[in-house]
Amino acid sequence: MISQIKVSGISYEVDDATRKYAIKRIGRLDSYLPRHARKTASCEVKLEQVNHDHGNKYEVEVILNIPSTLITAKDSTNNIFAAIDIVEAKVRTQLRDYKEANIAHIGKRRIMSRFKQSFKREL
Repeated sequence: MISQIKVSGISYEVDDATRKYAIKRIGRLDSYLPRHARKTASCEVKLEQVNHDHGNKYEVEVILNIPSTLITAKDSTNNIFAAIDIVEAKVRTQLRDYKEANIAHIGKRRIMSRFKQSFKREL
C-alpha cells in the first residue's frame, strides 16, 4: 500500500466513503511499482466537481511521484467512483511502461530468439 496518499477536493467536499475508495484503489498500485520505488512513492489525488449545463461531472487527477519520474493521469465522468477506476487503469499502464524502461530484466525477454528468427528468414 502506498503510504503517502493525499486526497483533496476542489469545489467538492470529499466524504469518507469516497476518500476510503480512492485510497483503496490508488493505494494498491504499489504492487506495480519497482521495489526501489515503493519506499519513496507519494501520491496526490485531486477530486473536482465541474458543473455543466447537462449536470454535474466529476474530474479526478492522480499525480504519482516516484524516483526520477512524475506520473499523472486525469479523467472525468458522471460518477466519481468510475472516474477513480479509469484513472487507476491509466496509472497502471504508465507504471508498466516505467518498469519496462527502468529495470534491466523486464521487457527484454526473448531478444535472441527474435534475432535468430529474423536472421533465419534472410538466409
